[in-house]
Amino acid sequence: MWIQFNNAFLSIVENRDNKLELLVRARVKGDIEKVFPEADVFEDDSADYKYRALISKAKVAARMMLKITEINYDNFKNSVKEVERKSAYNNVWVELRKLQR
Repeated sequence: MWIQFNNAFLSIVENRDNKLELLVRARVKGDIEKVFPEADVFEDDSADYKYRALISKAKVAARMMLKITEINYDNFKNSVKEVERKSAYNNVWVELRKLQR
């Protein structure tokens, strides 16, 4: 699952070794901690997502519910403040819009 926050981008997949955990991954240093400040983040230079943390499914689900209740904008793209992140997100938006018919 890819999740775009206005200040972080995460890729979340099941931990192959523990079905009760998720592997939370990020490309940008600090993105995981923005959403999961208590996470024990480690780096894997050989992986496509360098920054990683193993977090229980229950904790990820609870944090996602909290993040949803914290939404305070009516336009996601305009809520993104970092220039590079906004540009990357806009590129994703453009590509996904092509799927809309």
